[in-house]
Amino acid sequence: METLKSILYFIVFPGFLFTAIAGILVSWIDRKVTALVQWRVGPPFMQPLYDFVKLLGKETIIPRGSSKFTFLLSPVLSLTSITIVSTMLWHTFIMPSKGFVGDLIVIVYLLVMPSIAIILAGFSSANPLSSIGASREMKLLLSYELPFIISVLVAVINSGNEILMGNILMFQNNNGAIAGSLSGILAFVVAILCMQAKLALVPFDAPEAETEITGGPFIEYSGTPLAIFKLSRWMLLFVLPLFLVGVFWGGFRIEGIDLLWSVLKYVALLVVIILIKNTAPRFRIDQVLKLFWGPITFLAILAVILAYLGV
Repeated sequence: METLKSILYFIVFPGFLFTAIAGILVSWIDRKVTALVQWRVGPPFMQPLYDFVKLLGKETIIPRGSSKFTFLLSPVLSLTSITIVSTMLWHTFIMPSKGFVGDLIVIVYLLVMPSIAIILAGFSSANPLSSIGASREMKLLLSYELPFIISVLVAVINSGNEILMGNILMFQNNNGAIAGSLSGILAFVVAILCMQAKLALVPFDAPEAETEITGGPFIEYSGTPLAIFKLSRWMLLFVLPLFLVGVFWGGFRIEGIDLLWSVLKYVALLVVIILIKNTAPRFRIDQVLKLFWGPITFLAILAVILAYLGV
């Protein structure tokens, strides 16, 4: 009975099915806000679902010379890791005391897996453009991951050296959001920029760069594998802001009026992501490296120092 309950928990709520539906909804919000910024009408509400179903019905073509196993495994790896992160986050939001020590480390680790899946996909496709995209994705991952981890460390320090996600949430419930302090604000800004890069959105979309390398790692994908990759990206767009709300902005509470406030916080963060995407030019990959290994990492380290000083 417990095994069945765990399986349903992972597949239905707050697992795959819930995260997929939320990701599709967030994808529509992204496209709708983008259209409004560009003075367009935008797609109908069900358009992302139509696009996903259409891709499921198309032929899956595996390029000659590719590594078939890695080529097909990569999108599944991305989807699975995001589903696990979403399940862990919602489990913590609902029952903060039921986590395990170090679950924050596990979540940060699993958030790396979608990028690794894209790298594997690019190098397994036997296409020069996909290899270029995978190479850029690797450099992008190496650039933003250090300041991202440092920014999360600020939340750990401010909450009394807690690495249990539930304890960080309870600390914020009792003492206010981590982002309410100077060190928390700096870390939150760093985390938002790193999140933009994790999502590979403008100005950090060099790995895909449709005008240059026509999609990079995804150039050879079609049919169901491409649909899974797209769904994974939509789900990540839902999960990553949720993670930042949990770590820096008081968490996502589901009781009474707190639910409305939590939704507003999430939507505000999502709108910031979309506005950055629509108002910034694309950076070259060398510019991205200089940005994250330079001023962004310096800002993250400054936030850690301030956190140790209690500021």
